[in-house]
This record gives sequence, structure tokens and C-alpha cells, in this order.
Amino acid sequence: MNNKDANEKKILLVEDEESLAIGLEYNLSSEGYRVTWAKDGREALLFFEKENFDLILLDLMLPYLNGFEVEKEIRSKSPQMPILILTAKASPQDKVKGLEIGADDYITKPFHLAELLLRIKGLLRRKEWYRSETSKHPSFCFGDNKVNFENLKCSNSGKKFILTHHEAMVLKYLVDNKNKIVSREELLKNVWQINPKIETRTVDIFISRLRKYFEPDPKKPTFIKSVRGSGYLFDDEN
Repeated sequence: MNNKDANEKKILLVEDEESLAIGLEYNLSSEGYRVTWAKDGREALLFFEKENFDLILLDLMLPYLNGFEVEKEIRSKSPQMPILILTAKASPQDKVKGLEIGADDYITKPFHLAELLLRIKGLLRRKEWYRSETSKHPSFCFGDNKVNFENLKCSNSGKKFILTHHEAMVLKYLVDNKNKIVSREELLKNVWQINPKIETRTVDIFISRLRKYFEPDPKKPTFIKSVRGSGYLFDDEN
């Protein structure tokens, strides 16, 4: 993304550590982003209600409302809003919890500015890709499942639920490449827009959750199949 593109993008920075926030605000503004800084969880939700943002950069350890509470509230009102968690809480449990609530990505402190900028650019590119693809094919049915990729509402044998934005993006990529083997590395590169060498467990977490939603028996998947040593394959012709 060049500075001209970034000028059109608004970021809500939610961070209570003043020195870090000031530095991030300066660097993001230098890249051409328009930054609004919220110092606590309560202020973050007030800004969110008043303004339209393209991305949320969210710390977890915040006064009044923590990042998990802020994330959950934002997700309930804006399912497709890109959320990047920025935190010193680096445990696998915290990461999984953040992703389960609906975060799109997760970076731990201390971090390199260059990596943060790449992740932000990746999230914004992915948002545009998803918007373009869902406008062509907004809904999809397989088995007893119905998925609306625009509003993220789904049903399975009459049971209704809502996917997180990232769950929907993973499923959309698999559906668009049905009957083809999709590797973990391919998903990380094309859905997460990050270096596929960083990790692969994140992909497995999302695949497991999609199976719980859509498979008659998640332990014996018939739609989202594992291909040993290669990745995953979506097959709706069962």
C-alpha cells in the first residue's frame, strides 16, 4: 500500500501505554493513515460509535473495559471490521481466546514496526479481496449448511449462528478452491497475508472451528477434509 492509498484509511488505535501510543500514532500517520487514539476500552467504544474506521489496532490490557470486552462489542456490531490485537500477553491461551472472539491477527510486544505495518497492510488488502469476492457470490449452500458471506449469518439444520470475519474468509477461500488441495502455507499467505513461515497452528484452530460448525461429525469431516502432509480440501459433492 502506498501513502496515497493509506491516506484514505482510518485506524482506531486503542492503547493505554502513552509512550507507545504516541510513537505508533506518529509512525502510522507518517505512513499516511489517519489515526484516532483511544486511551481505554470505554473511550474506544465511544470513538467506534461516532466514526467509521477501516481497522482497529487493539491492546488487551486496558482500563475500564479490557481488549477482549472491546473486541466482543465491536464484533457484535461490525462483523467484518479488521481487528489486530497488540499486546504483551503472549500466552497461547490468550491468543486463542482473541481469535475465537473474532480478532483477525495478533502481534506481541515488543515488536518491529516493519512487521506491524506489513500486517496492517495485509489486513486492509484482505478486506478489499473479501468484499470483492462476496459481491460476486454472496451466499453458498452445502449439505444442510447455508452461509451468507456478506452478513456472516449461517444455518445448519435450522440452527442459526454467526461466523467471525476470519472464519468466513477461511471458508470462502476453501470454497473458491473446492476440490483442490490448499496448504496451510497458502492460507497464511493468501488469507492472513503474512509470512507462511511464522506459524501454522493458527490455521488448524480455524479449520477445527469450521468443522464444529458445519460437519455432521467434526472428528470425521466430509466437507473440510485433511490431506496428510499437504493441507486441506473442500468437497461438497458427498
